[in-house]
Amino acid sequence: MRMVGTPKKARFEGVFLHAHRPSMVISAAAVLWGVPVSLHAQSVGDVLAGPDSTPSLLASDDEKKDDVLDVDLQYSWSERKASLKDRTGLDFGFDYNALGFVASDSLGEDTAGGGAFRFFGAWELVGRGSENNGSLVFKFENRHRYGNVAVTDFGSELGYAGLVSSVFSDQGWRTTHLYWEQNFADGRGVVYAGWLDVTDYVDVYALASPWQGFSNLAFQTGSGTIGGLPDGALGAAAGYFLNDNIYVAAGVADANADPTDPLAGWDTLFGQGETFKTFELGWTTGQKARFVNNAHVTVWQIDEREEAGTPEGQGVAFSFSQLVGQHWFPFLRGGWSDGGGSLYEAAASVGFGYTKDPSRSILGVGVNWSRPNEETFGVDLDEQVTIEAFQKWQLTEGIELTPSIQLIQNPALNPEEATLALFGLRLRAAF
Repeated sequence: MRMVGTPKKARFEGVFLHAHRPSMVISAAAVLWGVPVSLHAQSVGDVLAGPDSTPSLLASDDEKKDDVLDVDLQYSWSERKASLKDRTGLDFGFDYNALGFVASDSLGEDTAGGGAFRFFGAWELVGRGSENNGSLVFKFENRHRYGNVAVTDFGSELGYAGLVSSVFSDQGWRTTHLYWEQNFADGRGVVYAGWLDVTDYVDVYALASPWQGFSNLAFQTGSGTIGGLPDGALGAAAGYFLNDNIYVAAGVADANADPTDPLAGWDTLFGQGETFKTFELGWTTGQKARFVNNAHVTVWQIDEREEAGTPEGQGVAFSFSQLVGQHWFPFLRGGWSDGGGSLYEAAASVGFGYTKDPSRSILGVGVNWSRPNEETFGVDLDEQVTIEAFQKWQLTEGIELTPSIQLIQNPALNPEEATLALFGLRLRAAF
């Protein structure tokens, strides 16, 4: 049990109280949406990668929280990790995540559940402590189902043309990240090269993490309109701030990546040569507000994948978000696609996040309209409306609990049902 006046409490207060008002607002927003505010974590490599990228995840987990139960059972463990990082440049963490759903009705199974163990880290090996530093970044996972149906497959059981969760699969052991991150130009630019998760840098915003934000892909990367979205994919990406407000980012990755067999990427990328490519132009009020006050446009293209049987495709996605006061975070996002194996031909999402205490709880509410991709599903399907609401609670320093509900109106593959309801519960325990 933590006592008032511990180093943890003092550090938390320092983030909010020892700053002028504009910085306080940005810092509160950063903690709220999982964006690190520690001064050591403000290179462009950190702020261009998404909230669930390994560097952002490490920094976010390191921030002290005002948890509901006021319990920190891992204080000594955190101190040991911090000491190791100071001595060697190696920062790492573990977490276990679980998600379960119960549906009001279904064509098949009406429940689904799964879990994921993750080991992740970043080892600063070049230019340690400088703005032009280089790090080896890694994330290894084991994703598994609990019952008969993996959560990523639950949509088809419901007759829903979409993914009620994009990450809780039954793939087993996988390599999500194993790449080199190199900052340059005094920290204004970054290059990634190796095995990448493209959702770390493509069309990101504050609530994009499927582990800590919205579960449904409709409220994540591309609002479901981007085809492929390979992860554990051999490739390269780069980003650069042209000035304090305008940035560009681009990447190319193996479209046939298999994160359960990363070494096969050498054959699929250089043998088949089928790639996924993106370019993004964005504006933000500042690097620390990258995921909060942001507007961007992302264009993408994916080659035809012969073995997968998916056509070539391209499209565009857009996003606008803005912190209002210290508590509200409205957003407007969407996209359009032509082929490429995307879930939707067109989609638009609107919603908001809200909090009174950024390190204690987050409420998220979103509404999505989508038109299923006829090429992907093989038939011309009706449009769908999806609503999701979640409430994330920081129970202890390392444990989050997130109940949620999803309402699906006119599920495209289940014309017998006008509305389906999904009740979910997600757990994350970080160490």
